[in-house]
Amino acid sequence: MPGVAFVDLARQHAQIGDALSRTFNRVLASSGFILGEEVERFEADFAAYCGARYCVGVASGTAALTIMLQASGIVPGDQVIVPAHTFVATALAVKHAGATPVCVDVDRSTGLIDPNAAAAAVGPATAAIVAVHLYGQACTIEPLRTLASRHGLLLLEDAAQAHGAMYRGGLAGSLGDAAAFSFYPSKNLGALGDSGAVCTDDEAIATRARVLRDLGRGADSVHRVPGYNERLDGLQAAFLRTKLPYLDEWTRTRRTIAARYAERLDHAVELLEETPDSPCTYHVFPIRVTGRDQLQRALADAEISTRIHYDRAIPDQPALCNVCPSLPIPSARDWAARELSLPMFPGMTDEEVDYVAVAVNRWVDTQRGDKHGTRDWHATLSR
Repeated sequence: MPGVAFVDLARQHAQIGDALSRTFNRVLASSGFILGEEVERFEADFAAYCGARYCVGVASGTAALTIMLQASGIVPGDQVIVPAHTFVATALAVKHAGATPVCVDVDRSTGLIDPNAAAAAVGPATAAIVAVHLYGQACTIEPLRTLASRHGLLLLEDAAQAHGAMYRGGLAGSLGDAAAFSFYPSKNLGALGDSGAVCTDDEAIATRARVLRDLGRGADSVHRVPGYNERLDGLQAAFLRTKLPYLDEWTRTRRTIAARYAERLDHAVELLEETPDSPCTYHVFPIRVTGRDQLQRALADAEISTRIHYDRAIPDQPALCNVCPSLPIPSARDWAARELSLPMFPGMTDEEVDYVAVAVNRWVDTQRGDKHGTRDWHATLSR
């Protein structure tokens, strides 16, 4: 069979190509390219989907994180607790807001922030905790909520990888004081360019976020604060609104693919642990193996595209190593050393999943010296 892409957006978009074309033509005819009615409609739809009162569309996920922090009241001198295993934008946004990210360890089985590690990091300058819902799985929110309440901290969500993810029936975007989303094209809900959003139940946070995204300009067009040019394009908002009704169906497809992977991958491959409280939406399908880089090369030889999420803990990133104090982070560094993300996207076929699983299992068999190398059903598959 031909190679397996990590993400095939063309295949996904082909299913709704006519709807996307109609959307483009509608926006083209209206000339509503920056903010405006299309943005307002998407904001209303996405807020309703997440169970939040407000949604504020912005230009990217990183902008959403920075604006969320500033709109929530984070200022220079504050410390913000973040997991040491996450995309670098989580910590960079804290720096962009003028505060200091304090990195804490993650749960070994999920890669999500460890509430006990977060509790140990609280100090007199701590102002907020950022719960990163990584890989499509919501954090264990209840102990974080209790911790934040006990110390008077903000509980903020980095939901960039968690569209539609739930914790005890509540959707990401409605679990904390505010949440930041990314709609980068490969996300579970992705635009056809870059964009993001801030969701919250707090009217004051939403109002400040709208001012900050638009160069500090209020409803009276007076620029009272030094804001940013981080407005959401009307075209991207319209595309997102067109795709939103398909999100739950795509999530079910991702879960079906993940279940097939789990059934076929060798038991020596460590899988993401799903908790009953927070079923995963599988933005990516992460596995962990010793010798991750060698496996990635072997899969590339088999024309299977993979990614690493992420190959350095946040305090080990050169941009942050001198400004990001942390407690011991052994689990975060273990994830950085051994995580590999396998292909995952709606429209991926059973044959592609099986081909990837066969290739991973053969590599595992080789590592442990099994010359036979496959189960009986492997022999039914061929390139």
